[in-house]
Amino acid sequence: MKTIIVPVDFSEQSEYALKVAASIATEQKSEIIALHMLEMSDAMISSSEGMYMNQTMFFLKLAEKQFKDFLNKPFLKNIKVIPIIKHYKVYSEVNEIAAKHNANLIVMGSHGTDGLKEIFIGSNAEKMVRNANIPVLVIKEDMPSFKVRNIVFASNFDEENIKVYEKAGVFAKKLSAKLELVYINTPGDKFLSTEDADIKISKFLDKIESQQAVEIYNDYNVEKGILNYSKKMNADLIAIPTHGRKGLSHFFMGSIGEDIANHAKIPVVTFKI
Repeated sequence: MKTIIVPVDFSEQSEYALKVAASIATEQKSEIIALHMLEMSDAMISSSEGMYMNQTMFFLKLAEKQFKDFLNKPFLKNIKVIPIIKHYKVYSEVNEIAAKHNANLIVMGSHGTDGLKEIFIGSNAEKMVRNANIPVLVIKEDMPSFKVRNIVFASNFDEENIKVYEKAGVFAKKLSAKLELVYINTPGDKFLSTEDADIKISKFLDKIESQQAVEIYNDYNVEKGILNYSKKMNADLIAIPTHGRKGLSHFFMGSIGEDIANHAKIPVVTFKI
C-alpha cells in the first residue's frame, strides 16, 4: 500500500481513522494523504464580490490552521503526510485524487447511521463506499493498536466477485491475516439447498484455482448473517464486495456493503465490483 487517503473533518472519528492509517503506513512504509473537503456554496467560491472573496479566504485560512493543528499528532511523527483541501464535498473527487497519487486504500472514520436518517441522508462513510473505486476501510472506534488476524470475506460467489476476492486476498496478505470465506444462505427466493450451495461455491473455487474452505451460514437476511457469523468467528475485520449503486437503483435495491459499513461495530473494508 503505497498511499493511503484519510478524509478528515476534524472529528474524533476521523482521528480514529488517521490513527489506523498511521499504523498501516508504519507497517507498509506508506504515505498518507489527509483530505479535507470544505462545504462552501458555488456562489461563494465563484463570486468576484469582495465580501464573498473575503469570506472564502477566511474559511480557507481557518481550515488550513485547523488542519495543521489536527495533524500535529505523535503517531504521525515519522510518516509522510500530505494535506489536501478541496472546496467541495464531492465524493467522486476522491477518485481523481486516488488516481493522481496512485492511492491504494481509503481509511474513513464513521459513527454509522440508522432509521430514517440512513434512508434519506446516509453517513459520509456510506457515500464514500458508494463512490470510491479503491477499497474503503471504515473505522468506528479508537484502535490504538490495529492488529488484524482474522478477516471474514462474505460473498454470493457469483463470477463477478472473482477480482474482488483476489483483492481481498492481497489485502489480507499485506496485513498478515487469515481470510475466512462465508456464504450467507437466507430464506425465500434466494435460498439454496446445501447441495446447490456446494455446487455454486465449487464452481467459483475452480475458476480461481483454490481449495479454500467456505462456510455456509444460515440466517434471516444477508446483513444479519454476516454480522452474526463475524461475531461467531471473533473476526477482527469484515471484507465485502459492493456494487456502488447510485440514484433510484440504490434507493430501491440498497447495498449490503454500505449497510454493513454502517452497522458493523468492527472495522469493514469494501471492494468495488
